[in-house]
Amino acid sequence: MASGVKWHVMEADGGIGTGPLATPPWAVRIRRANGTIAGSGILLSPDRVLTCAHVVGRDEEVTAEFVGAHGPLVPEVAARVAGEAYRPEVRDANGDPVGDVALLALDRPRPAAEATSLHRVSAPGRAVRMYGFPAAYNGGLWLPATILGGCGRDGQVQLEPSSPAGVARRGFSGGGVVDLATDKVIGMVLASSPEEGGGFSFMSPAETIVQHLREVRRWVKGRTAVDEELRSAAAGDDQSLLDRPFAERLARWLRGGPAARQVKISLVPDDDPVRTATLRRAITLADRELRSRFSTGPPSLDSPGTVPAAGGLDLAVYATGRGTEEIAERIAERMDLLQHRELPAAQRIAAAAVTITLVVDGVDAAADPASLIGLLALLTSRGNRVLLVFRSAGDHLEHARRELLLRPALERRARLAGRLERIALGPGRELDGLMARVRGAGDLTDKAVDVLISVMAARAELDAGQGAFAGPPEDGPDLARYERMAARAERRLPPAIAVLRELLDRREELRGELGPYRRLYEESAARGEDLAADELYLAAYRSLRERPCDVAEAQAAVRRFRDLVDRPEQPAPGPLDGQDRDEGGTPT
Repeated sequence: MASGVKWHVMEADGGIGTGPLATPPWAVRIRRANGTIAGSGILLSPDRVLTCAHVVGRDEEVTAEFVGAHGPLVPEVAARVAGEAYRPEVRDANGDPVGDVALLALDRPRPAAEATSLHRVSAPGRAVRMYGFPAAYNGGLWLPATILGGCGRDGQVQLEPSSPAGVARRGFSGGGVVDLATDKVIGMVLASSPEEGGGFSFMSPAETIVQHLREVRRWVKGRTAVDEELRSAAAGDDQSLLDRPFAERLARWLRGGPAARQVKISLVPDDDPVRTATLRRAITLADRELRSRFSTGPPSLDSPGTVPAAGGLDLAVYATGRGTEEIAERIAERMDLLQHRELPAAQRIAAAAVTITLVVDGVDAAADPASLIGLLALLTSRGNRVLLVFRSAGDHLEHARRELLLRPALERRARLAGRLERIALGPGRELDGLMARVRGAGDLTDKAVDVLISVMAARAELDAGQGAFAGPPEDGPDLARYERMAARAERRLPPAIAVLRELLDRREELRGELGPYRRLYEESAARGEDLAADELYLAAYRSLRERPCDVAEAQAAVRRFRDLVDRPEQPAPGPLDGQDRDEGGTPT
């Protein structure tokens, strides 16, 4: 393949378009020497393209095609890995994927206006779109997705498509992931799930890319997630600087998950170097950019349970001496709330749809601890997770405990108690009454009863302050588990009640049918006494008045009696019945 710029006319392969869905000029289609599309790339500078390592071989020359360039022709430029900027995917000791990034050098530069930057922003919950070049749409295709959260220990992020057809496919690897709210490139597509029907894709955020390729940092915008004062020194293997129980608690909280508490308060005195080093180590390891291939290597520091997942935090702020408004602006910047800068940062945070995991160190050493605690209370009320670190166990720590732990816990318990009461006294009571009268809803009723029993037990313990709710509210059980139980009850009870109501209505209809058929039977003078019919009637009558009534059995019993009554009457036997006749029909 000749080096330099070539112009390739590909009418079907062009992807210019207009408006926000146009092919971005930074999007690069990467083609192998045999003409097949290997994947995508992101033009970071006139002569550098970011892509996945699995898209190109270490010593392979490929063609970078700039489908978004203006004009009817698609420029082609030869490209190969730039020096040592190649990190193939490997598996760590836990089997998690690590790496898979590469930087390509172009033989000839592209216009600087076509290049883009990567942006550091908090990731969870963001609506994004990714651009790639699948075989069926090799002119380029946008796919929408939502960021679910981190996965594995390398800082990779899981993307959920808006539909099954939106999963990244071959040709998307190395493509850009764009934040819908800001139109900024915040990461690179890695691949889709290898499992059949996996239904999700992965990306490397800007910070993870920088972790593997430090030279990419020059093309990354936005402040780093961790303030300089909170970064750990080079990872060593000095056991004396690791408080293992504290490290394990920090790692558990930073890993998150459904059972993780929203707010954590820790005490780290200035005169405790071990606890200080342990905190900064956890912060460093939880940051995608600061964590490196070597930061978890020493066995003594990589002990089980002490290492948080990369991406476990979105922002770590050093609060000592800083004002609340300055800290609020730092948080708003990390959340990428840069629109409407005329509004106070706290107001923008209150209206934000995204949430973050935040560490604030030195809360009681801030310029105004009380107002800072108020800001953090606002953040937690919006669903953000916050770790507050105090220097001393004084009034400010107690204030934070009341405002961020005790009061929210009491309010949440009260909401849960009201919710359980509404379930028990509303649909729960109705379900109980209906089940005493009719049965036949099968699995629907069984599932509703199971969850209602759990609701009643939890309500009794909560009202009495016993069992799981016997301790202080802020140290009580995971209320999210009980809220999920209440949600299951709210889902399961209405369908069961609806079916039982229908069965009750059907029972009343059957009662209405049985009486008239009984009278019709009694009024039929030609029948005479019929003990079998009487038995059928009594069986249907008893079945309809049984509590609870098995409506299916009752319906079958009524049908048997009704069929007997509806049976055509047989004529009474005549004097000629049963006598032989000759061919002419004359009695002999």
